[in-house]
Amino acid sequence: MGVQPNPLRVLLIGNGGREHAIAWKLSQSPLVESIIAVPGNGGTATCSKTINNTSVSSEDFPALLELARKNNINFVVPGPEAPLVAGAVDFFEDAGIKCFGPSKAAAHMEGSKTFSKDFMKKHKIPTAAYENFSNYEKARQYLDSVQHDVVIKASGLAAGKGVIIPTTKDEAHRALKDIMQDKEFGSAGDEVVIEEFLTGDELSILTFSDGYTIKSLPPAQDHKRIGEGDTGLNTGGMGCYAPTNIATPELVAQIDRDIIQPTIDGMRKDEMPFKGVLFTGLMITSSGPKVLEYNVRFGDPETQTVLPLLSDNTDLAKIMLACSKGHLDSVSISIKNEFSTTVVVSAGGYPESYAKGDEIIIQTPPPAVNIFHAGTKLVDGKLQTAGGRVIAASATASESLRAAVDKAYEGVKHIQFKDMYYRKDIAHRAFKPTADTKEALTYAQAGVSIDAGNKLVERIRAAVRSTRRPGADAEIGGFGGEVDLAKAGFFTSASAGEEPIMVGAIDGVGTKLMIAQAVGNHRTVGIDLVAMNVNDLVVQGAEPLMFLDYFGCSKLNGEVAAQFVESVAAGCREARCALVGGETAEMPGMYSADDYDAAGAAIGAMLPRNRLPRLDAMKPGDVLLGLASSGVHSNGFSLVRRILARENVAYSAPAPWATTSSLSSTTPTVGESLLTPTKIYVRSVLKALPHLKGLAHITGGGLTENVPRTLPAHLAAEIDVATWALPPVFRWLKAAGNVQAAEMARTFNTGVGMVAVVAAEDAETAAKVLRDEGETVYTIGRLVERAAGGEGCVLKGLEGW
Repeated sequence: MGVQPNPLRVLLIGNGGREHAIAWKLSQSPLVESIIAVPGNGGTATCSKTINNTSVSSEDFPALLELARKNNINFVVPGPEAPLVAGAVDFFEDAGIKCFGPSKAAAHMEGSKTFSKDFMKKHKIPTAAYENFSNYEKARQYLDSVQHDVVIKASGLAAGKGVIIPTTKDEAHRALKDIMQDKEFGSAGDEVVIEEFLTGDELSILTFSDGYTIKSLPPAQDHKRIGEGDTGLNTGGMGCYAPTNIATPELVAQIDRDIIQPTIDGMRKDEMPFKGVLFTGLMITSSGPKVLEYNVRFGDPETQTVLPLLSDNTDLAKIMLACSKGHLDSVSISIKNEFSTTVVVSAGGYPESYAKGDEIIIQTPPPAVNIFHAGTKLVDGKLQTAGGRVIAASATASESLRAAVDKAYEGVKHIQFKDMYYRKDIAHRAFKPTADTKEALTYAQAGVSIDAGNKLVERIRAAVRSTRRPGADAEIGGFGGEVDLAKAGFFTSASAGEEPIMVGAIDGVGTKLMIAQAVGNHRTVGIDLVAMNVNDLVVQGAEPLMFLDYFGCSKLNGEVAAQFVESVAAGCREARCALVGGETAEMPGMYSADDYDAAGAAIGAMLPRNRLPRLDAMKPGDVLLGLASSGVHSNGFSLVRRILARENVAYSAPAPWATTSSLSSTTPTVGESLLTPTKIYVRSVLKALPHLKGLAHITGGGLTENVPRTLPAHLAAEIDVATWALPPVFRWLKAAGNVQAAEMARTFNTGVGMVAVVAAEDAETAAKVLRDEGETVYTIGRLVERAAGGEGCVLKGLEGW
């Protein structure tokens, strides 16, 4: 049995409906002796055990501390976000008075939307794609560049009103100007978050935590817009209901598991453990729940809705103490099997200009209805309006949500003041049409635009047609592509008696795509895709004949897709293969924001006499020729990105591997340099084919792993890496990443993108043919006998790197 705590004398900071509901529930606790509300409102003034005090400002911490000491206060509950973000908990606990709420560091989760979005990204908590801006011009340019709908958020505290959901691009620009230039929300708008607009149903979840354990209250749904049907300006909240019918036990468990617990764990790991109540605003999208925002205190009007659902024997004061002392797992929280609804009544004109000082008349409400005050005050014994959201009627019912809604509206009838306004459709989303009356959905409403796909086909048709070759017309729009081998030249008198062999290759571009997406340049990665496939074909002695691509995304951006396919066509022209078909897959929810993935397949043919490698012909002394690469090509980019991130080098920065003498206004950026496309070796290699015994395409695994793939088991490649200069980009990556030379050789191409095996007597002729076709050729080594259990590729001179 635990030690009985001392009677609590509570200082409650705040004057809203949330604070009235907290005082109402705390006053029911046998642990609570008294409550002082600063400044409180007309409702807290009538609460049991509660008195208001307006002699000090709720923002004046030293004065609040003096008041607390005079009244032997031993527990402080800051209600709104402002005192928490300003460090109220740290201040009072440093003075020896326990508090319910997060530290100043933890409260930054609400104090800065930029900070909270970056936190979610770091800890892989599902949220909308976003960008942060402190520069108005850059934010304006970003708005112009995006195709999806957006939400604009003032990063700092804006009394719950700093979130703008524009419906047009013009509205978005006006909102951005209002926030960043005209300072509609003051310094809260010095920085903004522009994020992807998510569609789905919103949920709000209040979760108690002691920094380790979480205990969530029933999910609620708020109504932010002033007008019925969720129209008009944003407000602090015009009503709420709980529990929601979309929050199945499975969904609630998923939210706790995938979002709330990782949030609490992440805050603790980041040395800002969260104690108090965390408000998590969620959007339930087609791809699962995603976080819209965090608040570090009770929500309003969610508090007025969910606290009445706590059972009579669930002690809020005991819960708060357990959170502050770190033993929440010892406390039981029981929820009534009931429904709850809150209808907020505001002053006429809210959320714009409105009157104050109008007299309020309240009649005794029906059973199971509570009247929670917000913008009210007592003046000479009379209740008057003192804010925009004035008062609310909250009701519970065991029968149904409809019963709770009806009771709440019955409660509103017992409130009277001049020009009062309230929405008449609270909980309307819970009463959506049934399956019999639902509108018929279309593929477009599900996020897939067939029209956009058709427009893309027309846009790229000319580029695709430019890849035609003998045997393949390169026309798209059908169900597949074909090649006529006879017209392609595989049944001539020169090939009499030889049946062509079909060869296929399939590959992707890997995380190089992430750089293309980050810098918004999609005009080269299609060449990479072709190169990765046709280079794999040609090392087998095959001539590429046709190519097919795949482009997958969540939302088809026609311009991006067109740039990509046009670059695929450019690669096909270089490789002399026809782009005969492809697939553009628009899959809502599969990828994040504007991200996409790509893959390709190349089909070719060869005559049996050209098949490589010719293992039986290889012998010790055969020469290894290295064909220079054009850069990093398409492998090793996970390591590249890790090095850049650690060195804090942006893709927009000048490439640090550029020599000092070449630095100028035309120096390529990091992104531009890394997006140099993979070299296509098809033309040169096919010319030299009669002189070749084998070829190795140097991709992932580098020289170390790829050269042995073209050799017989009894031979090894002996390569002297001093025979060519390590290109500047690899020298920089090695130094910046402190990458060992052997690791470089098994990760990157290190300047050699293709290795050819030739007879010693043929080496000079083969090299000349390759050089005549434009290749830079190095004589890099030879074949040697491979010792039992020995390596297939021995690299000499690595110490020189």
